[in-house]
Amino acid sequence: MITDSIVLPLLTWYDQNKRILPWRENRDPYRIWVSEIMLQQTRVEAVKPYFDRFIRRLPDVESLATAPEEQLLKLWEGLGYYNRVKNMQKAARMIVEQYGGKMPGEYRILLELPGIGAYTAGAIASIAFNRPVTAVDGNVLRIITRLTADDTDVLSEKFKKQVQKELEKIVPAERPGDFTQALMELGATVCLPNGAPKCNQCPWRELCEARRQGRLDEIPYKKKKKARTIEPKTVLLLRDGDKTLIRRRPDKGLLAGLYEFPLFDGWLSSDEIRREAEKLGYHVLYMEQLPEAVHVFSHKEWHMKGYLIKVEEVGFSADADEKMKHSESFRQGSHLVTSEMIQTDYPIPSAFKAFTGYVNVALGNERFLR
Repeated sequence: MITDSIVLPLLTWYDQNKRILPWRENRDPYRIWVSEIMLQQTRVEAVKPYFDRFIRRLPDVESLATAPEEQLLKLWEGLGYYNRVKNMQKAARMIVEQYGGKMPGEYRILLELPGIGAYTAGAIASIAFNRPVTAVDGNVLRIITRLTADDTDVLSEKFKKQVQKELEKIVPAERPGDFTQALMELGATVCLPNGAPKCNQCPWRELCEARRQGRLDEIPYKKKKKARTIEPKTVLLLRDGDKTLIRRRPDKGLLAGLYEFPLFDGWLSSDEIRREAEKLGYHVLYMEQLPEAVHVFSHKEWHMKGYLIKVEEVGFSADADEKMKHSESFRQGSHLVTSEMIQTDYPIPSAFKAFTGYVNVALGNERFLR
């Protein structure tokens, strides 16, 4: 059972210890929305420069609604889970069309917008509009289950809704937004995962049942997920002079609409690579195998072998002309571009990060650190 005895010590602690973050500068619902979507699956320190660039380029709902998709994906490059930003744009267009470009403040209306679930709706409604609701994510579930020594599976949606209902019974009417942020802050900075909480800094240390029972390593409990599938892949970095071949991925499915280096299922042999290069309209002059790399998605892993390949475009002999005609289906959405163009114009997912350095391309935050 969660009681209101936790509210005062939590808010007192928050007032003294809250971090200075760019999205906390004001209560602008747009900034809060952008930050909350970015912070899903991503650490605060990594998000800060992304947030600053995004807000500078797209400072309001209207600019987000009208941004070209490739610009949008380039701004998101390296953050992953690209459907997050695509859904943001869909929601922005609905806000422009239905609410005159002003974000609605009602929790139930926010839930109707694409990409906004219970957590994000609760964060926007409470922080920006002072509505008496809460936002429950992994951080909040961790601190509440430790506080109460509850070993229910925190991945259970039913349990998550139960915690949200209990917290909403004790939301302080005068400070709902601060209460929401204080819960997040406690989980992010003090009651850390992996059995390493900073109990001496916790405002609930005398109330915490998991600490009293010596069960901090056991709680929160998560039921084991199904093992990820392993997919072998071959990545080709085809270089024609100072240019590299990239191609656009399909509009649906994993990494939809982003650009990739030619990617093939399985680990291809040298002869198979040469044949694939010819299908793309190129003759292999030189081939070098690169160190292998693994990229982990939520449900699968790509185990990749990469090859740096110097090529020349097939000449127009009668035989070559037939090959070029055959290659057209493979070259739809393909571009032979310089590293500078990739850097500025074409969003490349971080799945290829292990290989971008070989063509002098940096992704996401690294691009700006250069």
